[in-house]
Amino acid sequence: MDSAILSLLGAFLLSIMGLFVFIWSMRKGLLVENPRAASVIFVRGEIGKVDDPALQEAGQVRLQVAAAEPGSDLHVADPDELQHRVAADRSSAFPVFMFIAFACLWLVVGSLAGLTSSLKLHMPDWLVGEAWLTFGRIRTIHLNAVLYGWITNAALGVIVWVLPRLLRTPLVGAMWVMVGGALLNTGIASGIGAIGAGWTDGMEYLEIPWQIGIFIAAGFICIVGPVLFTLVNRKVESLYVSVWYMVAALLWITLLFVVAKLPGVHTGVQQATTNWWYGHNVLGLWFTPISVGSIYYFLPKIIGRPVRSYNLSILGFWTLAFFYGQVGGHHLIGGPIPGWLTTLSIVQSMMMIIPVVAFTINMAGTMWGRMHLALHSPTLRFMMFGGLMYMLSSLQGSLEALRSVNQVTHFTHFTVAHAHLGAYAFVTMVLFGAIYFMMPRVLNWEWPYPRLISLQFWLAAIGIGIYFVGLTIGGWLQGLAMLDASRPFMESVAVTIPYLQWRSVGGSLMVLSHLIFVGHFLAMVLRFGPARTGAALFSPRLTTELVHGK
Repeated sequence: MDSAILSLLGAFLLSIMGLFVFIWSMRKGLLVENPRAASVIFVRGEIGKVDDPALQEAGQVRLQVAAAEPGSDLHVADPDELQHRVAADRSSAFPVFMFIAFACLWLVVGSLAGLTSSLKLHMPDWLVGEAWLTFGRIRTIHLNAVLYGWITNAALGVIVWVLPRLLRTPLVGAMWVMVGGALLNTGIASGIGAIGAGWTDGMEYLEIPWQIGIFIAAGFICIVGPVLFTLVNRKVESLYVSVWYMVAALLWITLLFVVAKLPGVHTGVQQATTNWWYGHNVLGLWFTPISVGSIYYFLPKIIGRPVRSYNLSILGFWTLAFFYGQVGGHHLIGGPIPGWLTTLSIVQSMMMIIPVVAFTINMAGTMWGRMHLALHSPTLRFMMFGGLMYMLSSLQGSLEALRSVNQVTHFTHFTVAHAHLGAYAFVTMVLFGAIYFMMPRVLNWEWPYPRLISLQFWLAAIGIGIYFVGLTIGGWLQGLAMLDASRPFMESVAVTIPYLQWRSVGGSLMVLSHLIFVGHFLAMVLRFGPARTGAALFSPRLTTELVHGK
């Protein structure tokens, strides 16, 4: 059977499964406007109390004063419920630390590889003595180190930490989660080594050989089981929207990876269809739901107020689930695939405006009159920046799917700029913010140098800004030059050189921000800097944590 038909059949079956879950949710009343579900992230008496573990005590006080609203009174949070939260945090501490530590390692590797590949685009004779340092290999190392190493590990750390909190129950099967993490990172390390040696499967986002991909698939499967058991054994009736996003994302990436890596099934032109079915769904059904789910948890938690509309959050989830499955086909416009398939992809790409607008309206309503809090909370700054970039990258992606725009941007650096707007400005910035919030609760230790958090934010934000603007302009000019038959091809290359140099400038700032981030993380783990909490690593002092309202 044709692979295009198989991918559509797979998407159809997923939609049918999603429809049954949707109907079940309606029957259970899980999708109606539910103030109780919207407030499940708080314990009793906690609404109105700000929470940013990245701040020192004086900073927390300033944030609380800035967040105070007329007629609102602060109450003492329920100590019993706080005990349950602490117990949930302790149950996931080791797995979360493992995932974040691996994420930091791969962030450094991926960043250095990415900067190297960026410099090679305008300095092609630099570092050509070793095969693994050639552009084709070092760029692919960068992609896989960031995609699977940094983002996937950080996302799994967020899932494993947030879900026990929202479900009010300790993580079930933490050892299996750690086994899964070990298998996953064994596969990542082996896969990157194979890519450096020139052994790949030759498909973008799927370069890791399928023989090694077995380890990654097994790792995902080992993690899925404990997450589902924790969900089944939850102590809450209402499922917060972040649970929907994160559990679905974990199931989606496991299924997507297993199907895409099946050996000997996808060949020729059909292989390209499967390639972009997987490649775009990694962004839309793995990165995006994790990041949006994180914003829906951390942003209200920081400001101490529930999300404005629970209905809009659920609408965003289900429209994402129903419309994203075939978005990737717009990367094959003009290719030897059926026209109806690309048309379907374009239609679904435009339909993605619905979940984006729903999210944007909801976040704007939640933050209305509270935007100034970002001046006091570095973690909130990351979340707000990531949320804004989600809107911009998604709307740009929908427009880029149109044939008239795609004709210019296809095969240009414009697409690279768009990919980084989504994967970095949106996803990575949200993950930074989540890690800054989580790690003091995981390690029972505060960030030693809070000013480094603001410095890292501005370096990353300015860096991606220079990167995106430079490649967007350069890519558009490149596309116009390639479409002009009167201009030689090399002119379309030459026109990009100044913008590629600016790309390297932006990339250098981003790499510097990553080194600061990882260095700060190591200082926290090794107990360098001011000691303000004092508990040993993973040695819970529940009394101390409760005193600090954690």
